[in-house]
Amino acid sequence: MGAAAERAEEESQEWAGVTPDAARRLVSAAVEAFAERGYHATTTRDIAGRAGMSPAALYIHYKTKEELLYRISGIGHEKALRIMGAAAEAEGSATERLRDAVRTFARWHAEHHTTARVIQYELQALGPEHYTEITGLRRRTDRMLRQIIQDGADSGEFRADDVPGTTLAVLSLCVDVARWFTADGPRTPDEVGTLYADLVLRMVGAPADRARAPEGQAG
Repeated sequence: MGAAAERAEEESQEWAGVTPDAARRLVSAAVEAFAERGYHATTTRDIAGRAGMSPAALYIHYKTKEELLYRISGIGHEKALRIMGAAAEAEGSATERLRDAVRTFARWHAEHHTTARVIQYELQALGPEHYTEITGLRRRTDRMLRQIIQDGADSGEFRADDVPGTTLAVLSLCVDVARWFTADGPRTPDEVGTLYADLVLRMVGAPADRARAPEGQAG
């Protein structure tokens, strides 16, 4: 399968829960437009044109451009919450859970860098009600990661005197992947995830023997 076909398949899976097909095409088109031009510079006509539809057809599914951004943001942030939740609730040491959380979170931001750029960097364009809802999801993700780091600090696995500050630094590191990652770059999403997990474990001072990924474990 070629790179273009792989990207199309990923997009299809990413928005599989959006129905009907026309609404899904509009979401996919909006993501591409917002990532390329920015939310404020993108018009509903731009989005409809990318989706192969008329501007009037867009309003059948989404009343406003902001509603499209809200739909995209909700799906993306719920996915981020599931990723962090799976790591936070897994069995194992804090080191193992933090490694898994960072690896999967950073990898997702690389695999879905176009979507991630939109949900992370266009957040301020949401209306007040939608902004409050989405930032609530972000705070829940933050709390889950913070608890993993706190567990490591409490057990003596991590040297993290400022757990909230360390949490913010880790999240910022992972989120920024979406800003610079390109599919034709020197690293794959798996490689980015593995690298960032290693960097974060070094950041929190996890002992080298515990920070090292199990032999044969994929990134």
